[in-house]
Amino acid sequence: MSPDWTPVNAAADRLSKTTLAALSDSDEGRFAAFSHALDGLLIDFSRQKLDAGALEALTGFAKARGFEDFRTRLFAGEAVNATEGRPALHMAWRADGGADYPAAGPDIAESVADERARMRALADGIRSGEITGARGRPIRQVLHLGIGGSDLGPRLVYDALKHERDPLMTLRFAANIDPAELNDALEGLDPETTLVIIVSKSFTTPETLTNARHARFWLEQGLGDAEAAKAQLAAVSANPEKAQDFGVPANRIFGFQDWVGGRYSLWSSVSLSLEIALEAGAMDALRAGAAAMDAHFRDAKLDQNIPLLKALTDLWNARALGYPTRCVAPYSTRLRLLPGFLQQLEMESNGKGVALDGAPVAASSPVVWGAEGTNAQHAFFQQLHQGPQGAPVDFMAVKESHEARDDMHRALLANCIAQGEALMRGRSAEAVRAEMQAGGADDAEIARLAPHRVCPGDRPSTTFILDRLDARTLGLLLALFEHKTAAEGALIGVNSFDQYGVELGKTLARRALPAIEGETDQGVDATSAALIAHLRR
Repeated sequence: MSPDWTPVNAAADRLSKTTLAALSDSDEGRFAAFSHALDGLLIDFSRQKLDAGALEALTGFAKARGFEDFRTRLFAGEAVNATEGRPALHMAWRADGGADYPAAGPDIAESVADERARMRALADGIRSGEITGARGRPIRQVLHLGIGGSDLGPRLVYDALKHERDPLMTLRFAANIDPAELNDALEGLDPETTLVIIVSKSFTTPETLTNARHARFWLEQGLGDAEAAKAQLAAVSANPEKAQDFGVPANRIFGFQDWVGGRYSLWSSVSLSLEIALEAGAMDALRAGAAAMDAHFRDAKLDQNIPLLKALTDLWNARALGYPTRCVAPYSTRLRLLPGFLQQLEMESNGKGVALDGAPVAASSPVVWGAEGTNAQHAFFQQLHQGPQGAPVDFMAVKESHEARDDMHRALLANCIAQGEALMRGRSAEAVRAEMQAGGADDAEIARLAPHRVCPGDRPSTTFILDRLDARTLGLLLALFEHKTAAEGALIGVNSFDQYGVELGKTLARRALPAIEGETDQGVDATSAALIAHLRR
């Protein structure tokens, strides 16, 4: 870290002499001072080991690192993706028609509006039955083929917004090249009523194209006609020529621009399948929520800027307090895919070894992991409460449930709130001994078991509460984490918008495949050759 980090380390050293519980108990106004709300989304930082002085040091660091200049350049459409010489203008896809992003060209707003109109027209036509399959039957199933950013966002949104799905439509996803996933996705679908959407920015992604070839063959077999099968293909790509070469009709190819990064592409035509499978207007509401967070991130002062405060808090935990990982625990089954979405968003964006100038960085993005509560409590929360490493936790809860069964929902919320308090307060040896004495244990039993029941506490967490899990609020939440990730990358000094590390394994896989197929083992190392020989034996 730069010398600007020195005041942050000084604040961390000062706060090491107290505890989170002491900070909480000594300040009745702590929750008000450390929580922020925006359009039905509450974010509470009061259980982070911070005080006013630490926040001042962190925002001072952001200012010294040029965060405000980065933010201005981001929204002006300058090439913040410096290694690839591109802007990062995924925000344009969720902006209202009057938004101005001049650096990407004068037609940006018009091109986005045109493509969104094409998506809505296809979705409306399918839902109404006006657009049918090749045999004249209505389309009622959609198979979405993509991987990484072309899969995780749409899959998360569809899972989260179950109550906003169109009841006539079914949406399935296949991303993995493992044939089990495609087989499961195709199970029970009817080729005559299924639209296959192939989502690949380059239209060269091996996993997606392999799945697409097998899905096209499935259509051809089911329809008995290769030309008829083409009529039930659609594509989302920045390379329309390759999509046409694959057999996708030109009027079923939906584009998006190279300034839309893969893991930020949910807002673009990558969400075509959602436009079809969710109720009319749901995607507009999702984008509107994200646009509201865009405006907040662009305009809010540093000490009130929610994505920046989240980025600074995560940096504080990783760099000042020494936590190498962060747990995401959504207390909502509908948000169970959020940890995986954030893994890609944050670790692919900021998991970099060098800064923008090519100099090494000591550490970049912390490892992100997690699972839904309360299942997580019975899996890895033991480690969070008593393990020597610990990890900061992002708790996610939804105030109003769509599921009825209010008693169950109240119990879910109680668990979420209690876990944050338990991590903060812990359980001292004195408290354990008092509990055991009250329960009738003798001195020997207390001496034997008390050390095993102590929880050190003083472990930080942030709590997110959504008033309701609807499209607009989900858009707010996802855009918050997008901007948090970009802000964190700017503060670390890395490019959050490229991912060259992903390419190496793909290159080596292209060498390994001929060896596995028995053609040649030229180009693979000795261990790979031995493993391949074992597989072929």
